[in-house]
Amino acid sequence: MNKVVSGADEAIRDIADGMTLMLGGFGLCGLPENCIAALVKKGVKELTCISNNAGVDDFGIGLMLKQRQVKKMISSYVGENAEFERQLLSGELEVELVPQGTLATRCMAAGYGMPAIFTPAGIGTEVAEGKEVRNFKGKDYLMELAFEADFAIVKAWKGDAMGNLVYRSTARNFNPVMAMAGKVTIAEVEELVEVGELDPDHIHTPGIYVHRIFQGKDYEKRIEQRTVRKK
Repeated sequence: MNKVVSGADEAIRDIADGMTLMLGGFGLCGLPENCIAALVKKGVKELTCISNNAGVDDFGIGLMLKQRQVKKMISSYVGENAEFERQLLSGELEVELVPQGTLATRCMAAGYGMPAIFTPAGIGTEVAEGKEVRNFKGKDYLMELAFEADFAIVKAWKGDAMGNLVYRSTARNFNPVMAMAGKVTIAEVEELVEVGELDPDHIHTPGIYVHRIFQGKDYEKRIEQRTVRKK
């Protein structure tokens, strides 16, 4: 099976209106920049996006929000995005806030084929409204369903033609758990190498989880907030 595609446009070719997408990244680190740009260009709408954050106004998922392509955001952190705030307050955007650990574990559960997980996070808060609570050994746990995503879109440092992926530093955030969880997983990488060039001990995502892969280009790799010491 040939998993290598020519670029982002081909990789997202069958993403259609109304689908649910997982998008890797943490803040502005490890974002699938090429695929997001391709989705903006394609103009698909009514999307449900599962991501740790919603980008900023002119970068990441913020670009999709600006074009009104997102119907619902499922996220943990949604600050620093004025357009997101405007759409939320005006009722244009549906938002489900999920504790960060729960978000990661629901992704992982989907990758493991588990229908649900039990977590103490959210008990006694608005997060628990309408959800089943079970007691184990005297402690209440909230049942959270595994995510169901049509596509998972991730970004890695290196990958090979079999889809094996290596992430670098902080980009190894939500990308690995999301790569496991999509019905179809698309990976964009900074460097695409031949099969056998990656050290097996350094592979973070085995190729069995990846369906399409391509070498990206022109990465901005923005830093959300740069703090330096005064001279």
